[in-house]
Amino acid sequence: MYLLDANVFIDSKNRHYGFDIAPGFWDWLIEAHTAGRVFTVNAVADEIMAGGDELTIWLAAQPDSFRLAVSAADQPALGALSRWTTSQHFTAAAVNHFLSSADYYLVAQAATLGFTVVTQENAEPNRRNRVKIPDSCAATGVASMTPFDMLRSEGVRLRL
Repeated sequence: MYLLDANVFIDSKNRHYGFDIAPGFWDWLIEAHTAGRVFTVNAVADEIMAGGDELTIWLAAQPDSFRLAVSAADQPALGALSRWTTSQHFTAAAVNHFLSSADYYLVAQAATLGFTVVTQENAEPNRRNRVKIPDSCAATGVASMTPFDMLRSEGVRLRL
């Protein structure tokens, strides 16, 4: 099962899978959610809902179950991720930004649920000024992949 990062939705809308040229992508997300395989977290949804565009309208039309709330069960993963982040080589600004971002909740909730994080980000383990999702996933034992890898893994075919 998958938890999608905001950049998956935003980049898809703006680039490869615009609503007007690839409605099948969006239909598949809905179908995959209905089947219990695709979700996001409330913190990511909040970022998207602030956009005030067609993506906001699309996400608002999805059932509440599409957006997972943080729960008490997530506290151990949030703590472990926080400890990892503060013990690394990141600048204080990078740590503060990450721990107040949707990325922090996305990775921690994926750890709790045993889900795979889907993101457009690439690993940069030596970067000091930003905590990248794939690096925080690797450090906490969470699988991560790109949207293209998710679609291939799921056998999705977007055809005319």
